Amino acid sequence: MKIKQISVFLENKRGRLYEALKALAEQEINIRALSIADTSEFGILRMIVTDPEKAKEILEKNEFTVKLTNVIAMAVKDKPGGLAEALKHLYDSNINIEYIYAFVEKSGQKAVVVLRTENLDKTISILQEKGVTLLSWDDVLAL
Repeated sequence: MKIKQISVFLENKRGRLYEALKALAEQEINIRALSIADTSEFGILRMIVTDPEKAKEILEKNEFTVKLTNVIAMAVKDKPGGLAEALKHLYDSNINIEYIYAFVEKSGQKAVVVLRTENLDKTISILQEKGVTLLSWDDVLAL
C-alpha cells in the first residue's frame, strides 16, 4: 500500500518552481497531487506523479536535488470530521505524522490524503485493521 512520492529541493528564488514543473510537463509527466513546504531560503516540493522514477531522472538532469520517498494514500469521507476520524486511529496508537496533504478525487465523494509517518508499516497495519481505505498506486493514478 505504499506509494512513491517525489520530493524536490527548491531554492526560494524566482522561477525555480516553474522550471521544475516545466521540465516534467515537457516529458509528459502528470502531477496527481502536490504540496510545498517552504522557508525563506528554500522549499520542498512533494508530488505524486505518473512516473516517479522518470520524473526523478528528468529533474536531476535539470540540476534539482530529488528524492523518492514512500508514503501512504488513504480515502476519507469528504465531510467535516472525515480526516479527524481517520487520524484518530494513529493518535490512539501514538503514531507521529511527519507531514500530510490532500486532494479531492474527481467525483468529489472522497478526499484523498497523502501522509508520511515515522513508521509506515505500523501505520498501514493500524489503518487496515480499523477499516480505513488505503489506496494503491493504481488507485491514485486512476483518480
